[in-house]
Amino acid sequence: MAEMLPLFMFLALGILLFTGFPVAFVLGGVGLAFGGIGMLAGEFMFIQFRLLPSRIFGGIMENLILTAIPMFIFMGTMLERSGIARDLLNCLQVLLRRVPGGLALAVTLMGTILAATTGIIGASVIMMSLLALPVMIERNYSHELATGTIAASGTLGILIPPSIMLVIMADLLSRSVGNLFVAAVFPGLMLAGLYIAYIVIRCSINPRLAPKLDADIGPTGGVEVFFMVLRSFLPPVILIGLVLGSILGGLATPTEAAGVGAMGAILLGLFNLVLLPSLGVKPFILETPGGQDFDDHPVGGGFFAEMRHYLKVVGEVMKSTAMTNGMIFGIFIGATLFSYIFRALGGDDLVIDLVEAMGFGPWGLLFFILALVFLLGFFFDWIEITLIVLPVFAPIIAQLDFGDHVAKFEVTYWFAILLAVNLQTSFLTPPFGFALFYMKAVAPKEVKIQEIYRGIIPFVLLQLIGLAMVITFPDIALWLPRVLLD
Repeated sequence: MAEMLPLFMFLALGILLFTGFPVAFVLGGVGLAFGGIGMLAGEFMFIQFRLLPSRIFGGIMENLILTAIPMFIFMGTMLERSGIARDLLNCLQVLLRRVPGGLALAVTLMGTILAATTGIIGASVIMMSLLALPVMIERNYSHELATGTIAASGTLGILIPPSIMLVIMADLLSRSVGNLFVAAVFPGLMLAGLYIAYIVIRCSINPRLAPKLDADIGPTGGVEVFFMVLRSFLPPVILIGLVLGSILGGLATPTEAAGVGAMGAILLGLFNLVLLPSLGVKPFILETPGGQDFDDHPVGGGFFAEMRHYLKVVGEVMKSTAMTNGMIFGIFIGATLFSYIFRALGGDDLVIDLVEAMGFGPWGLLFFILALVFLLGFFFDWIEITLIVLPVFAPIIAQLDFGDHVAKFEVTYWFAILLAVNLQTSFLTPPFGFALFYMKAVAPKEVKIQEIYRGIIPFVLLQLIGLAMVITFPDIALWLPRVLLD
């Protein structure tokens, strides 16, 4: 029985996660409890607890890679609160007004762009639900298409760099964050491309699902459209180019690039909330069919009035960033405690023995892990899955040989991207798809949860198709790192 303690740890963790108790406390509490049980069983010594503080401080609090996380969170939240994301969506609506499903495509492109600014899925989904969902409903979009598009597009930030999840994975795998970012570029864009192709094809077959934007709404002349693009489209794209370009070009580490992104978001917020309003320049607003817009901040109050408003927004962004960051790092600490006790009780050896007993070869084990992660995604968040699964299976995966399909030194990067694509489904799969809960919390009353569930089905299938493509053609993830490294 003492040898089975790691297995009982997983069972206890799975049961307690359903209680709704904070994940960080569940992870840490289960670890401490089984550490005590291990002492009684003679499998763990009390003195081993003394190593925990050094693991927490050395592995988390002193980890320079993880300092990128709060700055990426700040950058994305600042772009949301300063109205830049709203202006971007309105601009994309106008540019795509003649394309079938133009507003749905605008949401997808906006999700792709925002994915390159932050990996906080809750913020992206809530923001796009507040901005886009009422407009799509008033323009008589299918509820299923509208909700599915927003939920799937909002989760692209989990994969497209700079993704917080990739930062965490790189740290757990002891691999380069920059290389993992590079490997995720094409898979992320491939998923966005699959969404776009699906929307265009489906809306071309059935135009009633997504009526086009009226030609008289928004700027129509070439000069007006040019200034709209100059103000609403180029600033966030340039910021993303600076962040990703500095990483991909080897000019900055991800942590340094996160600092550039945070500072750029501050300057863009200053431009959008202080400089332009103090000059009397109105924000770019598209009226909905009901005559509503999304801007409740008066323009023209003077420089000091606008500056007070801006400082209030910055304070709100800092508070939101601190809360989100505290939640993530709390889970880090709990997961570190859990994985330490798990290994000390012989969990690694137990997993290896179970895998060998199953008789899985490299491919069988890979598909087993991916299937396990997909099923866990129905019930748990990506942070929980990543911090539980990776420390257990990553050392085993790194030793596998896939022959000519993937070089052995690239297996870890390939596996990380497969896991990242797979984990994106965890936000969309009921009953605990967090993106679905975020959306339902802010969606108009006429949007039913059943419509949201039906809407995400095609996009989950598209994500699984994308996963199969990366498995079959690993160069989708590995070609760009080879080129840049060479």
